[in-house]
Amino acid sequence: MLSSRAVLEGVGVGDATANATTALLLSILQDSVGRITTILFAHRFGLSLEPECKMYRLLADILNDAGFILDCLSPIFPKPTRVMILSTSSILRSLCGVAAGSAKASLSAHFAKQGNLGELNAKDSSQETVISLAGMLFGSWVITWITTPFATWTALILLLSIHLETNRRAVRAVKMHTLNRQRASLVYRHLRKGHVPTPTEVAANERIFERDGVLRDKEDRVVGHCFIGAPLSRLLAAIGEQQTTTKAVKVDGKKLNEILALYENDQYILWLDKLSRPGKANIFIVLKKQADAKALVVAWWQALVLAENVPNAGKLSEGDISEQCKLFAKACGEANALWDNYYEKLEALEWDLSSAPMETVAATRVEMEEN
Repeated sequence: MLSSRAVLEGVGVGDATANATTALLLSILQDSVGRITTILFAHRFGLSLEPECKMYRLLADILNDAGFILDCLSPIFPKPTRVMILSTSSILRSLCGVAAGSAKASLSAHFAKQGNLGELNAKDSSQETVISLAGMLFGSWVITWITTPFATWTALILLLSIHLETNRRAVRAVKMHTLNRQRASLVYRHLRKGHVPTPTEVAANERIFERDGVLRDKEDRVVGHCFIGAPLSRLLAAIGEQQTTTKAVKVDGKKLNEILALYENDQYILWLDKLSRPGKANIFIVLKKQADAKALVVAWWQALVLAENVPNAGKLSEGDISEQCKLFAKACGEANALWDNYYEKLEALEWDLSSAPMETVAATRVEMEEN
């Protein structure tokens, strides 16, 4: 209600020089930029909303609260600047709407243990309605007492702080049972020690905001980066030589055949970029058409094995192809052994291994055929 009052002041309520047409045009502008933002955000980040639903749920609250702050700031600026600020606020709320709605859908599916998703959503909507109604009634009484800028900002910062902290704790308390990239890394770390973790143990160490595709060792240090769903052209560029004039890539057929033979029985192809630096492996995974949840998890674990055990990644990417394949085959064997040895134990602890939401971008899949 504090931000709504500020917006009304910003559009001219109480200003004799303001007119309804200007306020209407500003409303149309805000609505338009908000809708465009919704489309662009859903297009760019749509696939990452389910795997990182906890992150996006809290991010939605941060964006929404940032919009409130901009609304309250808007009256102190001149009109041209005020338009930009209110438009930015609308953009932030649109981002909040997409992120919160998608994350809520994933979290609702998680909480619907008995398949009662409809009942859960109905009760959740009723709960939100009651809370909103109570907030409006309480706010209508309180806002009459908050009339000075100092009181407004004190109340706003206090309320936003409480809101963000309670939502942060709520998100931290969620114990997901599927393996995204971060949870797969945490499970891998436990399995290497011979311990099978529960979802509760993993949730306790899970970061809400984690860098995209980061690989960490047992000391929690960043040792590399992995991209899932790379196109086949990236593999060709990694093992070939690019012509300086035509930019075409010249590939040694022997190298390519050895790599394809290495992953003949797997549903993915994992390799190392030429851009890899010592201590920072830059790994990518090409997914085959039939790649399933097991393939995604095993591929990610193989990337972790390589990133941990190959400190000088830059030299590895330039070495003999046969030696490279031996190292990759060893890492692949270790990752598959972890899956085979602990699959049943993980399922017994209620891990859902039938799906692995790890793809966060529109991935390219390749189909291999024998001639």
